[in-house]
This record gives sequence, C-alpha cells and structure tokens, in this order.
Amino acid sequence: MSDIRWTIVGLLSASIAINLIDRQVLSVLAPVLSESLQLSATDYSYITAAFQLGMIAGQVPVGAFLDKVGARTGLAAIFLAWSFIGGAHALASSLAGFIALRFLMGVSECGNYTAGIKAIAGLFPAATRASAGGLFNAGAQLGSVIATPVVVFIASTLGWRMAFLLPAAVGLVWLVPWLTLFPENHVPAAVPANRGSHPQIGLAELIRHHKVLGLFLIRVFTGPITTLYWAWLPLYLRTERHMSFGMIGLLGWLPNLFGMTGNIVGGFLTDRLVTVTGSVDRGRKIAFAGAFGLSAFSMAMPFVANDYVALTLMGLALFGNQWVAATYIGTVGDVVPQQLAGRVNGIAGFGDSASVLVAQLLIGVLVDRYSFTPVFVGAGIFPILALLSVLFVLRRIEPAQFGGVGGTARHS
Repeated sequence: MSDIRWTIVGLLSASIAINLIDRQVLSVLAPVLSESLQLSATDYSYITAAFQLGMIAGQVPVGAFLDKVGARTGLAAIFLAWSFIGGAHALASSLAGFIALRFLMGVSECGNYTAGIKAIAGLFPAATRASAGGLFNAGAQLGSVIATPVVVFIASTLGWRMAFLLPAAVGLVWLVPWLTLFPENHVPAAVPANRGSHPQIGLAELIRHHKVLGLFLIRVFTGPITTLYWAWLPLYLRTERHMSFGMIGLLGWLPNLFGMTGNIVGGFLTDRLVTVTGSVDRGRKIAFAGAFGLSAFSMAMPFVANDYVALTLMGLALFGNQWVAATYIGTVGDVVPQQLAGRVNGIAGFGDSASVLVAQLLIGVLVDRYSFTPVFVGAGIFPILALLSVLFVLRRIEPAQFGGVGGTARHS
C-alpha cells in the first residue's frame, strides 16, 4: 500500500510539472512575443490576467467536479483539456487570440492542484502529509525549472509556435501510467476512513467557517508571489537587468530550482516539526513562520545591484513560498476531511486566482508607469499578511466543526 501511495504522489508531481511547463511557455516567450507582436507590459498583463480570470471561473466548479468523479477520472479529463488548449496557442497571432486561449487554459488547469490535495488528504496521515504534499508540489517548480531552457531551445531552433505545440503533445504520454496505475474509482486509504462525509454541508456554510477562511487567505496572499516569478521573471530579467534571451535561458530557471527544493525540504521539515513538538498545531505554525519569513526576502530585490545576488534572493523567497505550499497542503488535511477537500480547496483556489488576477493587472500598470520596485516590495509584504491570517483567522490547526458536528479530519 505504501508503494502505491508514493507512486501516486510521483505521478501527481509529474502532472503538475507538465502543467507548469505548458503554462510557463508563454512567460518564457514573453520577451519574444512582446517584440514580435509589439505588446506593452500592460498588454501582457491582460494576457496573464485572462488566465487568472479562467482560474477564478473554474476553481469552485472544478473542485465540485473532482469531489463527484474522483481524482483519477477528473484529473485525466482536465489534463487532456489543458494539453489541447496549450497546443492551440501555436495558432494565435493577436492579443485577442492569446487572451481567449489563456482564459480557457486557466479554466482547465486550475483543478490540477486541487486534485493532488484531494488525493493526498485521503492517502496520508498528518505525520507524513506535508512531505507528500511537498513532493507533489515540487513538480510545479520542477516544471518551471525545465520550461525556461527547453522553451528557449525550441523557440531558438524551431520558432515560438513549436515551443507551444511540442510540450503540449509530449506531455500527453503521462495519461498512460496515470490511468493504468491509479485504482479506478478508489483512493487507497492510508488512514481510517473519516467519520462521516457530511454531504449536507453546503457551499455557504463552508465559506462562512473561519478555518476555511484562513485557508482562503493563505492562498490569497501567497498566490501572487508564485505567479510573479512564474509569469514576470523572464521579462524582469530582460527589461530591468538587461539579460539577453540566451542568458535568461541559462540562468532564469535557478530561482525556481530553489523553490522546488523548498517544497521537498520544507515538507519534510514541517513533518519533523510536527513530530518533535508532538503537536500538529505547533509544528505547522512554526513551519509557516519560517517559510513566510524567507518569502519576505522579495522586498530586497530592487535594492540589489548584483544579478547573481538578486537571483539568490529570488531563490530564497521562492524556497520560502514553496515551503508554505507544502505546509498548506498538509494543513488542508488537518482541518477538513478528504470528502470536502475538493470544494474547500476550490474556495481557497478562487481566492488565490482572484488575488493573482488583480495583481497581474496592477503589475502591468506599475511596471509601465514606474518599475518593478513597488512590485517586489509588495511581494515582500504579502507573506507577513499571510502569517497573520494563520495566527488570527485559521487559529488552531485542528479538525473543523460544521453545523455543530465534531470535526471530521483526523490527527492520526
């Protein structure tokens, strides 16, 4: 059973790596597309905002869809959809075309993270859940690491259109092991079944609960940081630090490598803190505090002249932000039962996507009118607000109680 569980985590990690490669093609090509299509930073922000608008539209219904059909069928369906849409970007030739495709891409891609959290919430006990979540989410950073050199190489040799088409087509191979190895209509349970699925709990009751609101706010304040580095880093390195396209391909992946390490090391460290303290609540909160502290390094970026020091600080900020992600994944399973994980993370993902949408539009305006300086300062303030949300909104990390009924998530 243990082998099956960790194999599924590996497949989930691979799925989100492919997700990020397909997603990152646009940001890596941003300098090329901006020059060839004569796009301003504000124009580019419209494209990235369209993706986030699609994420907003898809989060809650896709979360409900995954709760209904399960992770196996649901993830396969959305994987096929985003691969087709990602490849279709090769046909776009205008701002309007990219905006439409990015919206559809957002709708289809938003469920990958939720599917992984839902599966892990049912597969792993609290003592190892953050480790599993970190390994899963490390795939996102792995995808962003791979995307930069691969996309630069394909675009430089075969043109930017093939840089959209080839990754989308090759990624479909993942469906074969997923559909073969994941048990049909079943998640192998690593812990005793949750006591009651409470299907009567409605969306309104979930939204009103302070622990769900706490999870929501964590995503609200951390999502824009991740997306800043994923969507804007190549353009920042080109326009503010005057790196060549080739140098971006050589160095632009390094911060995301730190982020990938943050998922893995941070996840294991969080679980170790839970074990050492003997408390899920204390262990998770200590981890959140350390992770948010590192993430706040973003605000130092505008004041560092040396490019290599700047890349290092970006890496530390991403290490912290992805450590947060691993700890968050563990916390979802601590607070809500697996049967509600899809909807709860859909709600939190809605907040993430909405805040990123606003941030993307603001970034474009700020960069065109001023520079990236206020953008990075803001990215350093957000982790502080997220920590306050953990301490004063989520409060004690323990099973939530709904409708007067005892919490159903287990601290095994």
